Amino acid sequence: MKKLISIAAAALGLVAGAASAQTYPQRPITMIVPFAAGGPTDVIARIVGDHMSRTLGQQVVIENVAGAGGTTGITRAAGAAPDGYTIMMGHMGTHGAAPALYPNLKYDPANSFDTIGMAAGTPIVIVAKKDYPAGDLKAFLAHLKANDTKTNMAHAGVGSVSHSTGVLFTSVVGIKPTMVAYRGTGPALNDLMSGQVDFMTDQIVNVAPQITGGTIRAYAIATPQRSPALPDVPTTKEAGLEGYEVSAWNAVFGPKGLPADVRAKLVDALNKALSDENTRKRLLDLGGVIPEGAERGPEALQKLVESEVARWTPVLKAAGAVAN
Repeated sequence: MKKLISIAAAALGLVAGAASAQTYPQRPITMIVPFAAGGPTDVIARIVGDHMSRTLGQQVVIENVAGAGGTTGITRAAGAAPDGYTIMMGHMGTHGAAPALYPNLKYDPANSFDTIGMAAGTPIVIVAKKDYPAGDLKAFLAHLKANDTKTNMAHAGVGSVSHSTGVLFTSVVGIKPTMVAYRGTGPALNDLMSGQVDFMTDQIVNVAPQITGGTIRAYAIATPQRSPALPDVPTTKEAGLEGYEVSAWNAVFGPKGLPADVRAKLVDALNKALSDENTRKRLLDLGGVIPEGAERGPEALQKLVESEVARWTPVLKAAGAVAN
């Protein structure tokens, strides 16, 4: 009799589990954004999450958990129950550069998560103070090399996108400027606009208004194609710099162990968001790059994370970059 009861209970459990997966989601979903509100990753998460809410029939609630270059929020999300009610918007720093910058990182970017898919990338632009004595990228690079130790490069702190992409830039070009750290992008840009520092590399979302306003100078954008948001700015390849293509990509992840049906619903909701014309326009107006087809799927994202960790680790370790 006890055996029959156990079998019946197990069968009911399977039925209940299947029913739960089929009716997911039954309550709001939290998307952890590991940066402060108003930044590029936060804005992309809100745009994408807004459309995902309509597909899923439940609100996707953004929770900003900033700190330690985004690793605080991602650590929290990694430890959440894998039931689909906590997901996260990871990015180049948290899932690419972090292992090199944080020796005691409490998650493995390639193995601690279930990938949902790419959201949008924000291209990196090489910018300088408006009166920098170089008319184009080739002249800029020549001037940097001739004035290596006299030049300073601003960044928003170790672990920031401007820091990591700046280190990669100096590695590719073969220069060692003085690195000037700030507490965020705003102060760094303010000093660049006032001519207190010479140049920096940062996301198009942060620098496009200053470029179009003429308060800083753009030399190149580090993408294969020009950006509609800055159509007059050449790509690094067009301008004569090979080997420097980089984007601060943003992507959706879940804790490891999501039920297959739940993961499939999240993948579908994200895909529909990126296929929606209004959502696409909002992302493109920011200067974002939207992946197409299989490039936005979970398998492609898994490969990207693995390749990004392999890309950033040697570059940042060679520079001795360690976050506090």
